Amino acid sequence: MRKQKRDRSSTLYNRGFSAGLSGKPQSDCPVSTIELRSHWMSGWREGREAHWSGMSGVSAIQANPALH
Repeated sequence: MRKQKRDRSSTLYNRGFSAGLSGKPQSDCPVSTIELRSHWMSGWREGREAHWSGMSGVSAIQANPALH
């Protein structure tokens, strides 16, 4: 069975969220195009907010709107 390709923007958002949640810096963004970088950065910002709020592990899942 083939896997359906996911939207690149949601994948980048989720990866940015997990990077922000784990405390990685903004400069770790793997994307160079401005349009796709914005998705990663918005996920990173949300992840940093969750990190600063003390969320980690399973409790951070409810903070990520893409995982609902």
